[in-house]
Amino acid sequence: MVSRAAGAGSRAGAGARAGARAGVKGARRPEVRLPSLESYGGGGLEPDGDYDGLLFDELDFVGQDGGGARFTDCALAGCAVDETRLHHARVLDCVLTGLRGVGTDFGSATFRDVEVVDARLGGVQMHGAVLERVVFRGGKIDYLNLREARIRDVVFEGCVLVEPDFGGARLERVEFVDCVLKGADFSGVSLTDVDLRRAAEVGFARGVDRLAGAVISPAQLLDLAGVFAAEMGVRVVGVDG
Repeated sequence: MVSRAAGAGSRAGAGARAGARAGVKGARRPEVRLPSLESYGGGGLEPDGDYDGLLFDELDFVGQDGGGARFTDCALAGCAVDETRLHHARVLDCVLTGLRGVGTDFGSATFRDVEVVDARLGGVQMHGAVLERVVFRGGKIDYLNLREARIRDVVFEGCVLVEPDFGGARLERVEFVDCVLKGADFSGVSLTDVDLRRAAEVGFARGVDRLAGAVISPAQLLDLAGVFAAEMGVRVVGVDG
């Protein structure tokens, strides 16, 4: 079973070429190829559990503890993850589709070669997490906590992020494509080759002084002019004001 959106390779190639022309290194996208999966019938999650080649389909993990668990070559589809504890979990070569829940704890987790599709989540804790070659495609995530995370080769595509907190995180080769970014906190971030030009909407609550290493479009510069002026202590007043 191969899980890859049609045309993703061509879009990634086009994005990389566009980024190269602008002197920006594009993100390397995951290429997840799942084996034939076995339906999971083991009941609830277990701390430090080892899950390999499994399909978790429409399961209820509300309030369960899977801290330290390892998921390899798995698909999670339509699962409820309200208050699910997955602290220090390792999610490798997986596809997560239609996850829904509030207060899911992925603190200090590792996501590598993962597709997160059409998630509907709120208050997700991913502080201190490591994300590498991850795509968040579609869906909406409110109050995503990525403080102190290490985020490399990650694409946020066609999703809505409401008040995400990137405080103190390190972002390298990260792209926002057709993505709505509302009230983002970039306080103390470190950015390298972060491409915001194709975002549908960009708004910052804090941290505009930390945007060195990011690339924005001329239109975004105009939209953010007031924010930049306020950050520098410049008042913008008409001649008749």
